[in-house]
Amino acid sequence: MTTALITLGRLPKGLELARALAGAGCRVLIAEPWAWHLSRPSRDVAACFQVPAPATSPEEFRDAVLALAEREAVNLVVPVSEEILHVSTLHERAPASLRVFSPSPERLLALHDKLRFMETARDIGLPVPQTFALDSPEAADYARTHDYIVKPTLSSAGKGLAIHEVGVAVPTLDEPGLLQQHLPGDELSTFSVAHEGRIIGTIAYRGRIVSGTVAVCFEVIPEPEPALLDWVSGFVDGTGHSGFISFDFRRDGKGQLLPMECNPRTTSGVHFADPADLAQAMLDPASARQLRLREERVLQQFFPGLTETQGAFFRGRPWRNNLKYLFGCRDVCWQRRDPWPFLLLTPVSYEILRRTIFQGMSFGEATTEDIGWYASDHLAPAKVSSEDSTSDDKTSDDKTSGDETSSDKTSTRAASDDETSSGATSGGG
Repeated sequence: MTTALITLGRLPKGLELARALAGAGCRVLIAEPWAWHLSRPSRDVAACFQVPAPATSPEEFRDAVLALAEREAVNLVVPVSEEILHVSTLHERAPASLRVFSPSPERLLALHDKLRFMETARDIGLPVPQTFALDSPEAADYARTHDYIVKPTLSSAGKGLAIHEVGVAVPTLDEPGLLQQHLPGDELSTFSVAHEGRIIGTIAYRGRIVSGTVAVCFEVIPEPEPALLDWVSGFVDGTGHSGFISFDFRRDGKGQLLPMECNPRTTSGVHFADPADLAQAMLDPASARQLRLREERVLQQFFPGLTETQGAFFRGRPWRNNLKYLFGCRDVCWQRRDPWPFLLLTPVSYEILRRTIFQGMSFGEATTEDIGWYASDHLAPAKVSSEDSTSDDKTSDDKTSGDETSSDKTSTRAASDDETSSGATSGGG
């Protein structure tokens, strides 16, 4: 039996991966900084282990995960969200028996860095929006004649993003940033799984209810336009990417789709993937079949969607259209054979609720604050090239014990056709 370790349990995306892998016969473990989280009550999770938060204790996090992998005979480590940048550093220390489902940290940071990502895509020959380093003369010139966006080059969940009208002086940030062409139209997002430059599957979708910059209700696009799929496959092929990769797109004035940013991890599109195909893509990517779509066309996170709708009502913003989604589609966590994650959603989401209600954080900030990769000097970013793909490369090293605490529970295995989850940034997240 394959033992898979998922490195985040608080998000529905992690629960989605756990259910898919359990349905394929895997023993599924969760490593999570929070003691209570969404995946803990799932029957598809054999045990949960509390580990240090990677954003504040990166070395302790890596030591704990490696010690856990050694003790529990883990074969596969699968990151879920922003913690992937920390998990990817395990490549340097993981034994040959442990596969880490991510590219190398250097390649990941080049994708996570929003300016480097644009440069990489442009070098491949793909169309991109006008993008400049924030402190460059080109940025100041562009701001005099165009509306524009400013955001940190290393950020997540929309943190630090601001839209400025033409003529407004370029602001300064306390960290490296970029200035980008503002494309005000609707956003389309994609989620893909790839192996050594080959697309295993791409799912296109759009947000229907958005909380801040995070979509909490989303609709799949069954037949994406060729230009969208060609851009994604061109980037994956040009970089030799392996693992999860997601993009957000908007159209320019001529209707051309342009990428806004890259998320080299799971996003909400993962919930539309057939669970058996998703599991095979993680377990045996070299021979994985094309990802098929599940039957649902619209999925949601009910409670965040309800909160957003109530907030819109009291603030006088449009809200009636949300009702058809809130009461007309399935929550991504709900599954008849595994009901407890949904039924216990309020208590297991305590940490998220505490941050959003009492600290005023957005949903995206609350879920990623302690797992993100914030310091620009962790690694020296480099443009991605297809020559340095290391998604399956591993070297062994001694392992240092972490001080994780465990909560074991019995796991019941059963294949299921009814799994899903969520998360997005203006459509992807």
